Amino acid sequence: MSHEIEIVDKVISLMASGQYSPHDKLPSENEIADQYKMPRITVRKAYERLGELGYIYKKQGKGSYVKDRHKQIELVLSGDVSFSQKMIEKGYDFRSETIFCKEIKYEKRIHDSLETDEEDKVFKVGRLRYIDRQPIALHISYVAKSVFRDINAVGMDITSMFDYYHSKGYREFFSKPSILSVSFPTKSQRNLLNCTSLIPLLVLESGCSDKKTGTVLEYSRILYRCDCFSYVIP
Repeated sequence: MSHEIEIVDKVISLMASGQYSPHDKLPSENEIADQYKMPRITVRKAYERLGELGYIYKKQGKGSYVKDRHKQIELVLSGDVSFSQKMIEKGYDFRSETIFCKEIKYEKRIHDSLETDEEDKVFKVGRLRYIDRQPIALHISYVAKSVFRDINAVGMDITSMFDYYHSKGYREFFSKPSILSVSFPTKSQRNLLNCTSLIPLLVLESGCSDKKTGTVLEYSRILYRCDCFSYVIP
């Protein structure tokens, strides 16, 4: 184990044990270097990594402090209520921005999830979610043109897929079984979500259907920044 990782593990362990509380000031880089008989550059890199992982923050000229991770956004991972509605109901300064709407090539897994055939056109609509002007999630919805004839024309104007479905007469929804996984962001995802390569993403894949008719409305892939959320699985 490298000395840098050793310091990271030690600080995280002290936080978990309660020795360091949210907003407590951490020992300086020099103090840690002297305590563990390590070069200061090693400690600096360890603190930088702790910051990238969302455990600490810096105050200019004052040092490093423990981040309050209990203030993460609590998110219920269910698909029967829109993400926008969940955030607005919780009182967050929420904003959604549609960043693309484009047709995709045939992908068997996605077409099968939408219960549509290879000849049917499928569009993906991507929306960035912001809380307090900070991008915290990327939502990608895949929809079949056979179900939504105007998706290519109106896709870039959609900020809430549920509102769009309501406008088409679909009122009640149910979710298919969800698949959860964790990945690290690609370069393009890091740019979109304004995060480092060390911030893991929780990836939620699911489907949404109309409760009355059984029509498959979408297959979705949602990438949540793990440092911004705590998760509730109903």
